[in-house]
Amino acid sequence: MGSPHQRRHGSMSSTGSLAGLGQKAYDQLFKQVLTRTDPEWIHHRAFSAIRAARPLTERVVGAGAARVGQPVEAMGIRFPHALGLAAGFDKNAVGIDALAGLGFGHVEIGTVTGEPQPGNPTPRLFRLPEDRAIVNRMGFNNDGAEAVARRLAARAASGRASDVVLGVNIGKTKVVPESEAVADYEKSTGLLAPHADYLVVNVSSPNTPGLRDLQAVEKLEPLLRAVRRRADEVTEPLGRSRVPLLVKIAPDLSDEDVLAVADMAMAVGLDGIIATNTTINREGLRSDAARVAEIGAGGLSGCPLTERSTAVMRLLRDRVGPDMTLVGVGGITTVADALDRIDAGATLLQGYTAFIYEGPLWPRRIVSGLARG
Repeated sequence: MGSPHQRRHGSMSSTGSLAGLGQKAYDQLFKQVLTRTDPEWIHHRAFSAIRAARPLTERVVGAGAARVGQPVEAMGIRFPHALGLAAGFDKNAVGIDALAGLGFGHVEIGTVTGEPQPGNPTPRLFRLPEDRAIVNRMGFNNDGAEAVARRLAARAASGRASDVVLGVNIGKTKVVPESEAVADYEKSTGLLAPHADYLVVNVSSPNTPGLRDLQAVEKLEPLLRAVRRRADEVTEPLGRSRVPLLVKIAPDLSDEDVLAVADMAMAVGLDGIIATNTTINREGLRSDAARVAEIGAGGLSGCPLTERSTAVMRLLRDRVGPDMTLVGVGGITTVADALDRIDAGATLLQGYTAFIYEGPLWPRRIVSGLARG
């Protein structure tokens, strides 16, 4: 029957055999080294290595994904293929083009807040290998909208920016009270919309107190309308086309609330919905219950989200019809997962946790699998 990776990814040519050897090497590295090292420390070191390796990876790995990828037209944008990197990996826009070099067709940076903030106390990032899952309570640690906007402007001016589609994910500054949330989002929008190919309003992280309360339609609709107005105010004088606006929702919404968000998105004229963010649910995990309890609060991502995130996608697609862009994220690990999410109604896909567990060849593997159908 072959190894688990052969069964998961199909029969391999000579090129595929090399990829398989690379995957086995990464599996051993992850098992023997990475699982025994602080996850946040490893994240920073791995991200540094990805940035340093950009000249090689974009010629070898990313170029391969670009050759086999099937372009997707969505929100007036031509995506080189369906798969992108979800927000949370590159919070500060420091490695967009290096990540594109690994084969991602779009990279969503952030979450960026109006003001810089350190996030929650460490430790705040945890692995659950038995579930191929991660728990995080990072708390939107980022350099703030002003610093990120300067970085994006410098990237554009450098002439070295790749053709990757850039999404910018914005959220509420922790110290800003809910009564001032709209102004906080407007500040980020004003600074970042001119640099974004699309803009995402994040109201679904469990790690900022009160943030998920903004998912209630009566609060979400005026927030989205304000962001839409501000985005138009800052991009129209530049002669830019309308920046698409999406909202990212949690898997923990009830079905009724998911449908309410879908109705509101159509009423407001949103360009899309990203489904889903992390979950606070801990049911059905294989990991030791005592270990899960010890980790404590935070958003759970990875394989445990697959079923619910797919169900939310089906609800949304049935409600909004065929035209609105829906981005599927949460528990997409295998090619079969990716195809299932597209079958459920996703226009585009994003990953994060699988990238951590599967390694740097994972994007190209998924893109190749989607091309084969």
